[in-house]
Amino acid sequence: MRVGLELGAFEWPGGTAAIGDTVARFAQLADEAGFSSLSTGDHLWQGFNAGGERAPYLECFTTLAVMAAHSRHCRISPVVAGVHFRHPSLLAKTVTTLDVLSGGRASVGLGVGWNAEEAVGSGIAFPPVAERFEMLEETLAILHGYWHGEEGDGQAYEGRHYRLERVLGVPQSITRPHPPIMLGGAGDKTLRLVARYGDACNLYPTPDMPDRLERLREICAEVGRDYDEIEKTCCLPFDVTGGGDGDDTRQLLDTLRQLSGQGIETVIGIVATADPLRQVELIGSKVLPELAGE
Repeated sequence: MRVGLELGAFEWPGGTAAIGDTVARFAQLADEAGFSSLSTGDHLWQGFNAGGERAPYLECFTTLAVMAAHSRHCRISPVVAGVHFRHPSLLAKTVTTLDVLSGGRASVGLGVGWNAEEAVGSGIAFPPVAERFEMLEETLAILHGYWHGEEGDGQAYEGRHYRLERVLGVPQSITRPHPPIMLGGAGDKTLRLVARYGDACNLYPTPDMPDRLERLREICAEVGRDYDEIEKTCCLPFDVTGGGDGDDTRQLLDTLRQLSGQGIETVIGIVATADPLRQVELIGSKVLPELAGE
C-alpha cells in the first residue's frame, strides 16, 4: 500500500509568518520519509470541519509548487480541484507547468466541488450539480486533447460549456502520456467518468466503499476498461499524536490494512493538526516501515 499526505489546515503556532516555512518543511520531511504523494485541497475558504471560513487557507496550486520545490520524489496533486474554479485550458497549463517544474511528478485530482457558499461568496459561478458534471466531462476531454502528441491535438473543441478554437500545449508534460488523472466521488456518474477518462478514483472509507469499488468493476466491464489499470485511493484524517505511547500508530496501521483488504491501493492522509511536522515524523518512522515490510 502507498501512503500520501494532504495538508488540510494552515493554522499553526507562529501565525501567518510561519506558514511558508512549515509547508516547505512538511514537504521535505514527507519526501525523505517515503510518502508517495503530497497534496492539498482546492478551496478559497477553509471548510467547516477544520475551523471554518475564518481559519487560514492557501491557494492550491501555489502551495503545491512550494511543495514540489522542497521535495524530490513525491507526486504532487490537488485533492481535488473543483471544476468550477478554472477554465480547462488554464487547468491544463497549470498542471503541465507543475509537472515540468517538478521534473515529471504532477498528477491532477478533479471533482465537481461542493461548497456553494464559498463559490458564490467569492463571486464564482456555481451551477447546479448536473451542469458541473457536464463541465467535468468536457474538462476531461479537453485535458486528454491538450496532452495528446507533441503539442496537443490541434483540434477545435466545442461543448456546451467550453469552446476552444485550437487545443495547443507547448511545452508538453514530462509525464507521458499525461499526468495521471484522479476523480473524486463515489456516485455512478463519477465512476463512469473514471472508467472512461481516469487513472485513479478517490473515495472516502464509508461502509459502502467496497460496494462502490465493485460497481466500478461492473462499469469497467460494460465499457471495456481494465479495472486493474485504475488506482483505487481513499482519503481519511491522520492524527496519531493523541496517546503519545504508539497505540495510535498501531490503530492507524490496522485501519490501513483493513482498507488494503477492501481493495484500496493508496491512502491519502489528511493532516489538519496543530503540529503537522510531528505527524509526518511519527507516521514516517512507525507506520511506513511496517507497511513496506509486508
